[in-house]
Amino acid sequence: MTNQQSGFDCDVAIVGSGVAGALIGWQLAQSGAKVIILEAGPPMDRSTGVSRAFASAIPSLPEAAYPNSPWAPTPSSLDPQSYYVQTGPDMFASNYERLVGGTTWHWLGTAIRLIPNDFSMKSTYGVAVDWPITYDDLEPWYLTAEQTIGVAGDSGQFNGAPRSGDFPMPAIPLTWSDKKFEAAARTLDLEVLATPAARVSTEAEYNGRPQCCGNAFCIPMCPIGAKYDATVHLDLATQAGAEIRDSSVVFRLDADENGAITTVHYRRPDKTDESLTAKIVVVAAHAIETPKLLLMSATDKLPNGLANSSDLVGRHLMDHPSQLSYALANDPMGPYRSPLSTAGIEQLRDGDERSTRGAFRIEIGNDGWSWPGMDPVSWSVNLIEQGMWGTDLYDQVAKLNVRAVRMAALCEQLPDPNSRVTLSDKMDAIGLPRPELHYVIDDYAKDALAAARDQFTAIFDALGTTQLTHVEAVQGAGHVMGTCCMGSEQSSSVTDSFGRTWDHPNLWIAGSSLFPTTGTGNPTLTIAALAMRAAPEITKALAEMN
Repeated sequence: MTNQQSGFDCDVAIVGSGVAGALIGWQLAQSGAKVIILEAGPPMDRSTGVSRAFASAIPSLPEAAYPNSPWAPTPSSLDPQSYYVQTGPDMFASNYERLVGGTTWHWLGTAIRLIPNDFSMKSTYGVAVDWPITYDDLEPWYLTAEQTIGVAGDSGQFNGAPRSGDFPMPAIPLTWSDKKFEAAARTLDLEVLATPAARVSTEAEYNGRPQCCGNAFCIPMCPIGAKYDATVHLDLATQAGAEIRDSSVVFRLDADENGAITTVHYRRPDKTDESLTAKIVVVAAHAIETPKLLLMSATDKLPNGLANSSDLVGRHLMDHPSQLSYALANDPMGPYRSPLSTAGIEQLRDGDERSTRGAFRIEIGNDGWSWPGMDPVSWSVNLIEQGMWGTDLYDQVAKLNVRAVRMAALCEQLPDPNSRVTLSDKMDAIGLPRPELHYVIDDYAKDALAAARDQFTAIFDALGTTQLTHVEAVQGAGHVMGTCCMGSEQSSSVTDSFGRTWDHPNLWIAGSSLFPTTGTGNPTLTIAALAMRAAPEITKALAEMN
């Protein structure tokens, strides 16, 4: 380490306070390091968020509970070009939050692992790339992450990946609707399994969180805090001595002549600039803001930005392109009486077909037609506009709502260097570039979407439904991945397997931007496992500098 500064404001500066930044900050603070966590957005009050969501026109929107701060703007589910500047052949439809606790505020809570073959797509199926680690390398950290964030699951039904040890809590029980799907799926040799979730399933609290009460409002915000969010470990981090600076938009990192990061510059809502120095910097700002920051830090000596000798910063932008399909069951299904999803079909996540098309997992919804934008409130508005009112209106909404069912297939896509994040010449309210996205959904993913539609038709037929609708527009899953991929060689990746950048010895990256491929599993548990795995290495690097 060649940084010649004699004094530092902190040992470790962490950019971003989502699940990766919170877990790393908590562990480092526990080890005695002086940690400052910089968050672009404001803190969030749960009761205010719930009130805001219920007052909105569409309470089920992921962003309905949250302020869209002018100094830390976020993308909109309704208008994908409100913050993103989109130039690609496909529209990137997933969003994220910029506030203390990050996107864990509005995530569904699904906490499943990737499966072994997800880490070896090139060597197993001849497509994409292999991760620099195997499932076995990450398995003990999956266990640690499940215990740390509190995952409810059934060890006998682990959804396609081997595990050792038990979940810390039993699974959320299958709903009435899940059991109806289970009987229908069985006729097609498919199995419906309880979905592991970071949600308290027992009467005893788990790290201060109460038992889930089935309020069906997991998105946009759990009203009682039964679902894990990163503020749990931000609170523990601050108790251990860490400092959180909210409303602090990091816009540039300075590197010295030896590549060491020396200074972190951030902008306040009033457009004043401040800075701090740290021995180590961790960027955990989500998979769009992270490459945006690295690209904004370009200099004459580093014209392509930081950590970008491989020209891969911002490239391989990925999601789980999702097929959404819905129908009316013949019998009552009881939506809105549980978390939004408690079960799925996992056995389609792997197979020889992955050599030619993407695999997918099926999420079974308990939320009626809310995702398609036709919740009971929306139905009421439409029927009122048609002249219906009073008892007739009530009876019609109740008749439709009780039978509304939906499924979603989360499909994998291949990493494509042309699918990427760059800097737009359009600025936000505090004068920083908006992210420009050139998003590409490949034929590999499109073929998976087609296979999912066929599978859904068969399942809905077995269930006994009418009015089956396959939504034509590809849905975003909210799983923003890629853009700073990890790897084994500097020429073909941005970081090593722990997230340490090849180009800068004291710069680390955390979060889903590290993912070389997507698999089909919701990414949050893997983000947490990678963060838990990286923290001891950062501690070791810090010790070597002292």
